[in-house]
Amino acid sequence: MSVKHPIISVTGSSGAGTTSVRRTFEQIFRREAISAAFIEGDAFHRYDRAGMKEATYRERKKNNFNFSHFGPDANLLEELESTFREYSEHGKGRTRHYVHDVEEAKIFDQPPGTFTPWEELPKETELLFYEGLHGAVVTDQVNTAQHADLKIGVVPVINLEWIQKIHRDRVQRGHSEQAIVETILGRMPDYVHFICPQFTQTDINFQRVPTVDTSNPFIARWIPTPDESMVVIRFRNPRGIDFSYLVTMIHGSFMSRSNSIVIPGNKLDLAMQLILTPMILKLVEKRRRVIQHESDQ
Repeated sequence: MSVKHPIISVTGSSGAGTTSVRRTFEQIFRREAISAAFIEGDAFHRYDRAGMKEATYRERKKNNFNFSHFGPDANLLEELESTFREYSEHGKGRTRHYVHDVEEAKIFDQPPGTFTPWEELPKETELLFYEGLHGAVVTDQVNTAQHADLKIGVVPVINLEWIQKIHRDRVQRGHSEQAIVETILGRMPDYVHFICPQFTQTDINFQRVPTVDTSNPFIARWIPTPDESMVVIRFRNPRGIDFSYLVTMIHGSFMSRSNSIVIPGNKLDLAMQLILTPMILKLVEKRRRVIQHESDQ
């Protein structure tokens, strides 16, 4: 953690909605004139798309059917922690981009499923923003959570997460239902051991809960909409959170516990703006005061 070089980490599994959260942060950064460096968790996968297929095949030949992007063996977690540490200490680091699809291939002029070259983060940024799978991961070898100043968890209930993955993989990637089910089953141990524990490290969790039947996600024809959902927002440390203000400002919300508020799903962006803006400004203002004090010496 660092006053001069704060890090905001948004963590959640594939399809959880972390990309939507990133857009909310980008709006805040733009509105408040905050310069931010961005890191995508996909940049720290160990293998590109072809390499991951080969690695998965090798693992299955060894009777390991639980090799997945959720686990440490498929990721460069030591390098990710090193980047967090370097930014926290010096405001520097490096990253790259994973080209997801044809649209991104046009932008980066290279095939989908490949990595762009490593490059240095922009200079003189006021904070680092991470969005991906392992922003608060703690193992025997790495601890990215210790370097982040504000940790956000984005995690739909498990059946909703599966529905979102099934629809994305079937519609956007053309995968068969059997292949999707095998992927879900294969990555479950890594999900339990490396994804779930992160949500005890996070400062705030946003968990979307559908209000329609999702009991069998494998036959769901549609993804539940925000209007068909509620969002549970849990604060690890509720001290200083003005729950009365939030309940007043967010119509239809209520407190479910002393550290939790429940809001309509279609109010998520508003809630994030109300909750996160003052937290981000506090980090940046502390940094600016320190920088100003040092320049006055």
